[in-house]
Amino acid sequence: MDRSKEDVLAALKRFKSHDARWREGRVWAGVYDAGSEVEAVAQSAYTEFLNENALYINMFPSVLALETEVVNWVKQLLRAPAEARGNFTSGGTESITLAMKAARDRAAPKLGEARGQVIVCRTTHPAFHKAAHLLGMKVVITEMTTNFQADIAAYERAITPHTVMLVGSAPCYSHGMIDPIEDLSSLALQHSVWLHVDACVGGIFLSTMRKMGMAVPTFDFTHEGVSSMSADLHKYGYTAKNASTVVFRSAALRRHALYANAHTTGYALVNSTIASSRSSGPIAAAWATIQTLDDDGYARIVRDTMAATTRLREGVNAIDGLRVMAEPVMCMFTMQCSVASVFVIEDEMLARGWHVQTQFQAPGTPANLHLSINQSNVTHVEKFLADLKSSVEAARKEPPVNTQPLVAMVMQALQNPQAMDLNALMSQLGGGTGKMPERWAMINTLLDALPDAVVDELLLEYANGLYA
Repeated sequence: MDRSKEDVLAALKRFKSHDARWREGRVWAGVYDAGSEVEAVAQSAYTEFLNENALYINMFPSVLALETEVVNWVKQLLRAPAEARGNFTSGGTESITLAMKAARDRAAPKLGEARGQVIVCRTTHPAFHKAAHLLGMKVVITEMTTNFQADIAAYERAITPHTVMLVGSAPCYSHGMIDPIEDLSSLALQHSVWLHVDACVGGIFLSTMRKMGMAVPTFDFTHEGVSSMSADLHKYGYTAKNASTVVFRSAALRRHALYANAHTTGYALVNSTIASSRSSGPIAAAWATIQTLDDDGYARIVRDTMAATTRLREGVNAIDGLRVMAEPVMCMFTMQCSVASVFVIEDEMLARGWHVQTQFQAPGTPANLHLSINQSNVTHVEKFLADLKSSVEAARKEPPVNTQPLVAMVMQALQNPQAMDLNALMSQLGGGTGKMPERWAMINTLLDALPDAVVDELLLEYANGLYA
């Protein structure tokens, strides 16, 4: 017998019973909430265009019109030239992949059979590594400065005849720092190389700050060497997922991001994104959110969020053993701890109902805690700081996590991958097939102690069995 609508919706609510309480402002990464009024408008717009297929703009010209308006809004924020063109995508990774495809294809005549190289900083988002893997390109990693920014001299040393793209972040997600885009622009012009500015997290927020008269380093198309930029809408644009944009300085550059195929018995295909068929719901929801908030709404959010960020940074630095690691321009930062494990602190915060994000150590930076502050967090700052202080105090009392036996077990197992029983290992750590651990400190401490390549293998193996 068919299930009733009420029964189906009730079942969905039961699925969500253990999810993060993001509407209560307790999530400090991954969710961006502008409030119930904006959400309601976005939901209605999303469902209004749920089944319109954005592949077929000949059938649905309304979708083309909405997408054009949204992209034009982003172009204006990023101060792109009149001839600039852009695409609405499913997220930052797709925006970045399209930009890298365009840079690769434009350089194809000079590359021949060689792999195009993309020069990034250690702080650059992993989406560039993923895109390079998919596109058959090579990533060249340069180390960051002591201020978690791209080192221009290191970039210049890394440039070869095979270099097709330089990457700058505005800001980098991990530490919230803006790379020296002006210097990267000059370097790109000097070597006739494509420069992509990854403003996925900061494009909307930083541009709004600039329009409000706040001090923001110039990071956008006003620098002549910038060829393309990515800017997410579903982060600090507060639109429903999945919504991002990639903007190219000209139609000629954007053309290399497109794909067309008329070599089959089917219809002639032309795509502006990686996906072909896609719901128009995110496009309509983005348009509706932008219209609802307008300049005043975004300015209000930026003002409130920046005030909360200032208080948070002051509060973190006042907690014994904690220190904010850098001086980012916008509403995100990292903190390190000298008296306890950040992985144990994360577990303690989770036990108190807060979701913060730990980041592993890397050359030049210890393991740390990351916060991305959004509108829903603003009214919870004092309670968060109080719980953070008590979490640090609790973590100080915990004995050090000893992962040496587990590290040895993993390294030995990797010598014989066929015999590695990852589920047995995860069971020891509190997880297992189809099961998420209740505490993460042991797992994260283990991963933090292992080489990056080994962590990659473990994550792939774990993810491969998680949905069993």
